[in-house]
Amino acid sequence: MFLHIHPYKPFIQKDTVKLIVGTLPPPRFTTGELKEGDVDFCYGSRDGQLWPILDRIFNLNLRFETTQEAVDQRKRFLKQHKIGICDIVAAAKRNKIDASDIGMQHIVLRNVLSYLEEYPKVETLLFTGGNSKNGPEFFFRKHLKDYGISLKKISDEVPRIHRFIHPKTGVEIKTVSLTAPSGAANRAVGSLERYKKLKLNNPEFTTLDFRVMQYKDFF
Repeated sequence: MFLHIHPYKPFIQKDTVKLIVGTLPPPRFTTGELKEGDVDFCYGSRDGQLWPILDRIFNLNLRFETTQEAVDQRKRFLKQHKIGICDIVAAAKRNKIDASDIGMQHIVLRNVLSYLEEYPKVETLLFTGGNSKNGPEFFFRKHLKDYGISLKKISDEVPRIHRFIHPKTGVEIKTVSLTAPSGAANRAVGSLERYKKLKLNNPEFTTLDFRVMQYKDFF
């Protein structure tokens, strides 16, 4: 089996207030066999949509290339906007070497609560996916369960919003389950009534446009 280890440490600053929480980057980021157009940083896959979405929201003029400058651009943005990244999966094993969440086995989770204790200014977790099996919200619920904590629903509309109280700091933290920034989630986007209405009004409206509109409210 392929041991899929997360290649990046959490990127968090002392003043971070929002934390992006995903699972694992594609296996090639673990092996170091990047493709042209990949960025050697969190969510750096050339096929991923998180950075293109943020690029449009904040007019960042990001480079999408395997260079140090492309990495530095992203780090500067995160620091400036007090946003961090702490994916919840530390490692997993796979029979098939691909990036699917559902294919992960023998999963080792990061202790996100300990990071939230270390960085108590974090007030929002932005999950890059929902509560489907092996998604970031799914794993975080499992993580909280080990501490006898559960998420309390605030809104059940996509993106779903919950909250919980940190057991050590007493800080109330909001979680937002964003539509996953991957092509695999396009079918789910296409089934949403809100997307269908927007598409009907504007045939040029895309699933990427939908994510930009959604993410803008929370970033």
